[in-house]
Order: sequence, then C-alpha cells, then structure tokens
Amino acid sequence: MISLNNLHKGQQAIIKSFTNRDLSHKMIEMGCLPGETITLSKIAPFGCPLAILVAGYELCLRAEEANAIMVELVS
Repeated sequence: MISLNNLHKGQQAIIKSFTNRDLSHKMIEMGCLPGETITLSKIAPFGCPLAILVAGYELCLRAEEANAIMVELVS
C-alpha cells in the first residue's frame, strides 16, 4: 500500500484505509469509501492540491489529506 500522494497523474488505485481518523470521517462523507476506485486526474504545479475522480465526480484534496489516504494500485 502507498499513500495517494505517491500516485502519478492518470493512475488508478483502490482506497484501502486512512491514517487520520478525523479525516476518514470527512472523506467517507464525500464518497471516498474503502474499496472505491479512484483516478488521480490533476496535480497542481507544486503538488498541492490534487484532484481525484471518485464516485462519478472530481474531488480536490490538499497534500496532507492525500498523504493520509492509503491506496493499492490497480494493475
């Protein structure tokens, strides 16, 4: 498993877990559930924010939020 921060633009992954309990509640409310497939769609020039495609919409995350989301690459 790796953090969402380590994905490259266009890569797909499956959300596995969260390392921050408070953030996990926020992410789940926005549709980022463990088992959900995500795609990293955009990265800002300095790496923050990131945009992911999840549950049919695009969601922007700060780098520290993305770092707390553990994912597994889809091969």
